[in-house]
Amino acid sequence: MRTDQIQGLIDFLSTSPTPFHATAALARRLEAAGYQRLDERESWSVQPGGRYYVTRNDSSLIAVRLGAQPLERGLRLVGAHTDSPCLKVKPQPELQRQGFWQLGVEVYGGMLMAPWFDRDLSLAGRVTYRAAGRVQSRLIDFRKPLAIIPNLAIHLNREANQGWAINAQNELPPILAQVPAGELRDFRALLAARLQQEHGIGDVEVLDFELSFYDVQPAALIGLDDDFIAAARLDNLLSCHAGLEALLAAEGDENAVLVCTDHEEVGSTSCCGADGPFLEQVLQRLLPTGDAFTRTLQRSLLISADNAHGVHPNYADKHDGNHGPKLNGGPVIKVNANQRYATSSETAAFFRDLCQREGVPVQSFVVRSDMGCGSTIGPITAGQLGVRTVDIGLPTFAMHSIRELAGSHDLGHLIKVLTAFYSSSELPL
Repeated sequence: MRTDQIQGLIDFLSTSPTPFHATAALARRLEAAGYQRLDERESWSVQPGGRYYVTRNDSSLIAVRLGAQPLERGLRLVGAHTDSPCLKVKPQPELQRQGFWQLGVEVYGGMLMAPWFDRDLSLAGRVTYRAAGRVQSRLIDFRKPLAIIPNLAIHLNREANQGWAINAQNELPPILAQVPAGELRDFRALLAARLQQEHGIGDVEVLDFELSFYDVQPAALIGLDDDFIAAARLDNLLSCHAGLEALLAAEGDENAVLVCTDHEEVGSTSCCGADGPFLEQVLQRLLPTGDAFTRTLQRSLLISADNAHGVHPNYADKHDGNHGPKLNGGPVIKVNANQRYATSSETAAFFRDLCQREGVPVQSFVVRSDMGCGSTIGPITAGQLGVRTVDIGLPTFAMHSIRELAGSHDLGHLIKVLTAFYSSSELPL
């Protein structure tokens, strides 16, 4: 276990409470490494050996390392997503009930609701405003704990431990403050004050916002022997971070791409999601046109990196007996006969061989035949581009909880194999 890699992930998670902040953090790292930002609204002039990145909606990012090799040799692509299940603030959120000021929230993605109770919550995201006659946007992050969703005492809900269905409309609005009778709080005024405090921007009219609550408890290395990483948003910022580390560490002259898109947790159908045109449009501007475009993609490979379900010691029967990935047992190849994952026997063999050559342990996951299966950006991107794809990920507990758990040794395994993938001179498929 390399402590610098662990600390790098912890630092990234702490600065990335939302997809907007995650994208900004990725962009800062890329620029520090000499990558040049491309604006989709302008003409592009790219050169062999160049390093470039482009963002869309401030929440999705594609980074491209152009090598000395011809593009028609193919691309090495790693894909992940920037979003995680959370509570998003509604457009007109103010609620004042029983002397408390609360905010109405909407559940984003398939989240576990119960762990959100009794947590110290803060608020972050993007605010769009008018100042000096111009409409513009800034990211904000309150950082401090400013809200909480208190549980109902067991004395008033004796059935709580027998399975309690949570009503998202009534039971999830966080409490921000107590307010005297007759006093009305203005949420937009609070955001305007934050813009002044965080960015020095005064005299603004807040027009709209995309804000999410998050747990302020920092990520941590835990366990008697430091075996685990506990944090929010491991799904899937862990893969974004590993992909970036691999891209920056890779050697050689191959053409490499990192794709980190938003909205995977809600289906990826958006202008900046994997089921939108973002990646294809970027590649169309970089690659040769006509049949050369297809030839290039057919010589390419995508590793779709998204967390996998580790076998839980208390719930081992939730896994197929022959496919129970262990934390710290290495990356997991994810397979599904119904194409919820895009892995084929050829792409799985390629990744397994790559792991073996790099001395990285590798595992397999197939969902129980009597259970449904989640999905990833893998099948979506394969369906959009026709690119060969393998779905992999690091085993995780408590996926989609407010705090998830992964193995501390697995991060190094993933970075090592992705670095080798980006550096490889051949895609033997």
